[in-house]
Formats: sequence, C-alpha cells, structure tokens
Amino acid sequence: MVHLRAVERNARTPASEAESFPFNVQSVRSLERLTLDTDVTLFVGENGSGKSTVLEAIAAAARLPAVGSSELESDETLAQQRRLARTLRLVWSKRTQRGFFLRAEDFFGFSRRLAKLRAEMLERIAHVEGTYGDRSDLARGLARGPAQASLAEMQRLYGEDLDAQSHGESFLRLFQSRLAPNGLFLLDEPEAALSPQSQLGLLAMIKQSVAEGGQFILATHSPILLACPGARIYTFDENAISEARYDDLPHVTLTRAFLRDPEAFLRRL
Repeated sequence: MVHLRAVERNARTPASEAESFPFNVQSVRSLERLTLDTDVTLFVGENGSGKSTVLEAIAAAARLPAVGSSELESDETLAQQRRLARTLRLVWSKRTQRGFFLRAEDFFGFSRRLAKLRAEMLERIAHVEGTYGDRSDLARGLARGPAQASLAEMQRLYGEDLDAQSHGESFLRLFQSRLAPNGLFLLDEPEAALSPQSQLGLLAMIKQSVAEGGQFILATHSPILLACPGARIYTFDENAISEARYDDLPHVTLTRAFLRDPEAFLRRL
C-alpha cells in the first residue's frame, strides 16, 4: 500500500545556505517533486550523489522512529538533513504512524546499546539475589520482576543475544522484529550488513510486508536489492534525479561484466 505518494520542495533555499551542504548537492538542488507511487522505491547512485541525504531528510520530515543509537531529532550526524527536511512537503494518501528508519551503520550502534542494556538487567538481577538472599522467594521474585520482564521481551524480539549471531542473522532478526502492518520503512544501504543470501532473505521479508500493507524506500548499491520486483528506481547520478531501468544501471552492467570475465578487470589494477 502506498502511504507516502510524493515528496515536494515547498520552500526556497535561503541564499545564505544555497552553497552549503546539503543544498549544494546537485540532486538536492534540482529536487522539485519525487513521485512515490509504488510499494517499493529504490534510490541508487554513487557515494556523494545525495541518495542517502534525501532518504534521511524524508525520514526526518516523516518523523519516523530511528532504529539506532540516537533518535532522528537528536542525532548530530543528521543535523544537515533536518535542515533539508524543513524544506520538504510530504504528500500522503493516508498518514501512517507505523514504520521506522534504519541505516546499516546504526544497526551496530543499536546492537551495542542492546548489549549494554542486557548487561545492566543481568547486573540488576545479580544485585537483587545478593541483597535479598535471606528474604522470601516472593520478595526476591518481586524485586527481580522488572529486570526479568525486560530480558524476556528482549529475547522474544531479538533472540538470546544479537552479538552471538552473525551480522546478517542479527540484522534480519532486528528488521523482522520491527516490521508492522501498514507501515512506512526507510532503509539506507542495508546490504552493508548482509551477505548475498541474506539480501535475498531481506527481499523475501519486504515482499511479505508489502502484502501486509507496507511501503519501502531504500537507498542501495546492491544489484540484488535493486532487482526487487515491481520497484521504481531513481538514479541520483544525473544532473537531476531521474527514473532508470534496472538493466541500464551502471551498478548492474558493471557487476555483470565483472562476473563474466573478472580477469579482464583485475589485469588493469
């Protein structure tokens, strides 16, 4: 289901900011309206092309919760993207309160935060055992209750320990645990944490979520994720953001050419 139908620039950039990031990025400078009329929209482009910047600004404008170490409103690394977000107008078919924004790099911050919280809960339980050792089982149980409930909920959502799993397994576990029907989900380069096989697993989860009313916008370099059936692809490598065909993408043609004859490329290094 398409919740967010389009993104428009609704404010002129102040002259004093026109030559500063992110307004000096060509794709941002040329952005007027971005149509999002498919269940899955993909942004592709080289590093520095602005695809992640625009995605982050959309997430900030939509006030999506971030799966990471900081919230969007307070994340210092997104201060410039919040400036861009203030110049955007989001066109909704139906405003959804469900969804999230996830950067692959933030997954590792979230994993560390979760590990710290888990250690704190275990320490609290150990403290209760030491402090209430000579009291009744009921008293100890009541004192342990909040920490044990938190641990049980963490295990239900994320497994015994995200750090004990591979990056791909833990990323997919986290991703699946946060999916909800009729949500808007923005992912920035999720392939960074995923093997090719895990990327196919992510596509399967996206397909299932779309069937439950989910909408996705991804910024990616991955030829596997870019092959998502039915997705609209926007390339950020031209003078303006433009729609592109999968088979015409440099990411795809280069990968195909390399796999056909890797030695031809390696000889030039």
